[in-house]
Amino acid sequence: MKNKRKIAVISIIAIFSLGFGLRNSMKSEKKEAIGIVKKEKRPNIILIMADDMGYSDIGCYGGEINTPNLDKLAANGLRFSQFYNTSRCCPTRASLLTGLYPAQTGIGMMTNDEGEIGYRGDLNNQCVTIAEVLKSAGYQTYMSGKWHVTKHLTDVDSLKYNWPRQRGFDKFYGTVIGAGSFWDPYTLARNNSLITPDNDLKYQPEQFYYTDAISDNAVKYIKEYKSEESTDPFFMYVSYTAAHWPLHAPEEEIEKYKGKYDQGFDAIRQKRFEKLKQSGLLNDKWEITKPIADWDTVQNKAWHIRNMEVYAAMVTVMDTGIGKIIQELEKNGDIENTLILFLQDNGACAEELEWVSGKGSREALSDMSTFEPMGKNEIQMEMFPTKTRDGYPVVLQSTKVLSGSDQTYNAYGPTWANVSNTPFRKFKHWVNEGGISTPLIAYWPSQIKGKGELRHQTSHLIDIMATCVDVAGATYPQVYKGDVITPMEGKSLIPVFLNNQMLDRDAIYFEHEGNRAIRQQKWKLVSKANSNSGIYKKVDQLPIDQWELYDMENDRTETHDLAKQYPEIVKELWQKWHEWAKRTNTIPKPI
Repeated sequence: MKNKRKIAVISIIAIFSLGFGLRNSMKSEKKEAIGIVKKEKRPNIILIMADDMGYSDIGCYGGEINTPNLDKLAANGLRFSQFYNTSRCCPTRASLLTGLYPAQTGIGMMTNDEGEIGYRGDLNNQCVTIAEVLKSAGYQTYMSGKWHVTKHLTDVDSLKYNWPRQRGFDKFYGTVIGAGSFWDPYTLARNNSLITPDNDLKYQPEQFYYTDAISDNAVKYIKEYKSEESTDPFFMYVSYTAAHWPLHAPEEEIEKYKGKYDQGFDAIRQKRFEKLKQSGLLNDKWEITKPIADWDTVQNKAWHIRNMEVYAAMVTVMDTGIGKIIQELEKNGDIENTLILFLQDNGACAEELEWVSGKGSREALSDMSTFEPMGKNEIQMEMFPTKTRDGYPVVLQSTKVLSGSDQTYNAYGPTWANVSNTPFRKFKHWVNEGGISTPLIAYWPSQIKGKGELRHQTSHLIDIMATCVDVAGATYPQVYKGDVITPMEGKSLIPVFLNNQMLDRDAIYFEHEGNRAIRQQKWKLVSKANSNSGIYKKVDQLPIDQWELYDMENDRTETHDLAKQYPEIVKELWQKWHEWAKRTNTIPKPI
């Protein structure tokens, strides 16, 4: 429900609360950066996000997975070595889209209402999306892919006040909520209507596969934009679900990785580690974390190998789709003045889907259609479907069934997630480096001249809004549609892109499910919940002795805790984290 405040009161609150000083610093920083950009036509902006992938998965970040298109963007653009997300899908998307920390947007956790202002599970009216800001500056705005920043749908008639079309996007194709089958996506929609792969009149491929659908509809938007001969630039958000579980991919793509992972977990980790060091993304002083499994003792090796083959195929199909987007830009002459950013929403996912395992008693794929087939207009409303659209049973998280087809629903678990996050600790959910570190590739041929260079500035999702506002020459609002808007928290990365300048920032902060961290220059203070993650969910303040301290210059892999050696630094950062948490609605935690 929107607040109905007087405009005079709104203006006063907007100016004198919530960080007026930050807004002024953004303006002064912007003057220098935007001067270069304004000499040219304002650029198109394409923001590409992958789902549940590790720091070292793609080729240009150390991986053996075939990603030639992303590698080409990196070779002709920039790679960031220390860019951070929030460790989980919904909070990351909220932060990315708004330039705020998650609890400031109302999505401090996931899309359930937890009862506190920072944890309503819905984008609030005190934030604006990049699409809303850039649309106000004359941009065309498109989205293809996963939204996942509004409350869970309960039926096909659920309220749509926070769907993409209502938050600044002119066109939308994708899924409203998070995960689901790649062959029959959960909550698939076009604009404001839920659809099925069968009844979508605007997209009927020979074989439906959601990653391809996201790419193809992004290409479709570019073609439509060009045909309209618009003089305005466009902003497009391409939000893939690859390589989030379930492990689904076309069989011909999986075949390309046969034998690639037969050597097991640790051999792949070591190769990635050496490649990362050679690239300059990792410091030679940093140690690789200990492996979490011994391949020689692992059971069901064929099942594990197949999982990683499918995972790699999912990433390659995404890369192929990104290549299609690039080719369309090259074809219509827009590639030179398009800023493309690629990143990931969190570290690799160690979840094993134990909460769905055993829902069905089947231990093998069926060659018979045992259910009534779904109708052409029957909406898929299950994240974990028990049947395919043509009525075949789905086997949920079983080591007896090899991943890939629409009859399977598996995750690759902690062992391969440990490989994906090479060389860092922990996974998605946690705010150790394995949970929050993401590649960031920045490509902009007409402006970025340092081809293939690295950028080591510590940066965060909150910086993407500031960067988009900067390059678009847009104005970030103090009031939008009658509501006070929280000032953006980030810094424009344009000075980093163009001149490799350092960012003038104090610190960046993290919290998810009780996992907490602050990064200030070389120091990182971090606390992690137990393996169950969320044990401290309801606690506002942790004792100092439950925090660890690491020197990120000498030990980014977090192998040597210095908390007892530097108690004064622990105390200072501990206090700063709590001040930030109160200011951003991160605490109080839900009851």
